Amino acid sequence: MSRQDDMELYLKNALLKSYKDSFRLFDDNNYQKTKKSNESSSGNYFEKLKEELLLRYEDKRFDDYSTITTIDTSFGETLEITNKEKINFKLKDNNLKDKLIYDLKLIEGIGPKKEKILKNKGFTNIYHLTDHPTYSNAARETLLKIKSSDFNTLFNYLKSHKNFKSIMAASTLDIENLKFMDIETMGLSNLPIILIGVSSIHKNKIITKQYLQREGKEEPAIIEAYLSNLDDDSVHVSYNGASFDIPFIRNRADYFSINYTKHHNYDLLYYARNLYKQRLKNCRLPTVESYICKFERFDDVSGKYIPGYYKSYVETGNIGPLVPIVRHNRLDITSLVHIFKKIYDEISF
Repeated sequence: MSRQDDMELYLKNALLKSYKDSFRLFDDNNYQKTKKSNESSSGNYFEKLKEELLLRYEDKRFDDYSTITTIDTSFGETLEITNKEKINFKLKDNNLKDKLIYDLKLIEGIGPKKEKILKNKGFTNIYHLTDHPTYSNAARETLLKIKSSDFNTLFNYLKSHKNFKSIMAASTLDIENLKFMDIETMGLSNLPIILIGVSSIHKNKIITKQYLQREGKEEPAIIEAYLSNLDDDSVHVSYNGASFDIPFIRNRADYFSINYTKHHNYDLLYYARNLYKQRLKNCRLPTVESYICKFERFDDVSGKYIPGYYKSYVETGNIGPLVPIVRHNRLDITSLVHIFKKIYDEISF
């Protein structure tokens, strides 16, 4: 048996194996299981929904839809699903560099008390510190970093100073470099990815591309297809992606010997917790989405049920159970666009 045959057999078995214990419903703070009564009532509803989808799409095929195309990768063919929607997305100039100039705490060795003393002596900004007998060299080096228009320099610099948030550096980005992303998988670890979605903004449109593997044979193809959307200037935007999505893709890419380049990541979960934990009952994505986007989902098949829906598709060949999976993933991604802009505005102004 060749490595390719062995790989396909592994993926097929992994997709069809029992998924009962591999997914849990999470709360936002400690990811514990929800009450069993809630799971069972929701389970009955979503089981009925799945049966309805199987009937509704019984005679439908992928090529019945103009948004779905078959693409080639070095690992073979896979599906690309493309959607576009209008958006007015502009990041206001937050005068970031001017704000940085007046924070003396960016200089190593200067804390809040020392900053107050220096400002009382007339050293009100970092330019003034270039004449200070102790901090002149450090001030000049800091000014060089601040003046740099390079996003990577500013991102890393802001990330290391708690007074500023790295999202503020987005004002120096070409917005087309923002890559809003999310994945759907068969479990929490070391199981196949079944769908990868990525959105970018181009000419006042959100362009979403989703890569779906069919029947457990195309995981390396969808990973390669997703990575083709990224370049050296790309910046991930995710929700819990730092802990889940991005390490998951990297692990699966390593398994298939696919080179995965590290990119900066704006994980909006952490920003949302800092901004909204006092206002909202939790900071799960649907809750934050509802608060910011004023949008309530219906018939949304969450991660707990996705393995079962996908398993039904693999066993029957009926594309019906895939429809809510693709929709769920697309909503997750496009919501990130609106949430990112809202958080950027709140933090920067």
